[in-house]
Amino acid sequence: MPWRDKVRAIVQAWYPGQAGGRAIAEILVGMVNPSGRLPITFPADLAQTPRPELSGMGTPWGTPTAVEYNEGAEVGYRWFAKQNERPLFAFGFGLSYTSFEYSDLQVSNGDSLTATFVVTNTGEQACADVPQLYLTEAAGDRRVRLLGFERIELQPGQARQVALTVDPRLLARYDGTAGQWHIDGGMYKVALGTAADALGLIAETTLPEALFGS
Repeated sequence: MPWRDKVRAIVQAWYPGQAGGRAIAEILVGMVNPSGRLPITFPADLAQTPRPELSGMGTPWGTPTAVEYNEGAEVGYRWFAKQNERPLFAFGFGLSYTSFEYSDLQVSNGDSLTATFVVTNTGEQACADVPQLYLTEAAGDRRVRLLGFERIELQPGQARQVALTVDPRLLARYDGTAGQWHIDGGMYKVALGTAADALGLIAETTLPEALFGS
C-alpha cells in the first residue's frame, strides 16, 4: 500500500454485501462509530513473511515440488512477534472516533488463569472497544499468543471492569508422545493491548507444572 500516506482514511470493508455502500458511508460521515478489528496481519513487505518466494517457482507445470513449513505453530501474528518484525497493520488492529484507556490489570490462577482490568471510554462518543489479552512469556520462554478478548459497549466517560478466564491449553504446549497438554511450571507474563503489536499493561503470575488431556 505505497499510497497509504496520501489518503485521509483507509477502510477495510471485506465483503460488505448488498447494503455495504450505505454501511461504509455511515461510518465515513460518523453516523456509526467503527469498532472492527483485523483478524489477520498485513505485512509491510513480502520479506517479512515466512516464505517470500516459494520453492519450485518457474519450474515446468507438473514438476513435483516440496515446500517445508518449519515455522510450526508460530504463524500469523506469532510469526511477526518471533521475528521481531513490525507489520503494516497488526492482528487485532482497529480504530474508532473515540479513545479508550486500560487500567488495573490483575491476574490470578486457580484451575486456570483469570485476568481482570478496567476499560474507560475517555472520548466524546459512544463506541465498542475490543481489549485483547496476550501471553508474552511462559516459564522463561518468550511466546506471544492471544489468550482472550471481549467486546464491550461504553458511553463517553463510562468505565467497566472486564474479566477474562483463559483456556489452559493456550498456556500449554501439546506433547504428542504423551498425548497430553503440558504447562511448564514457572512465571507467566500477560499483556493487555489494542492489537498484537500494541501491548501496554503487563502482569505476571506463577503457575505450577501441569499435565492434562484434551
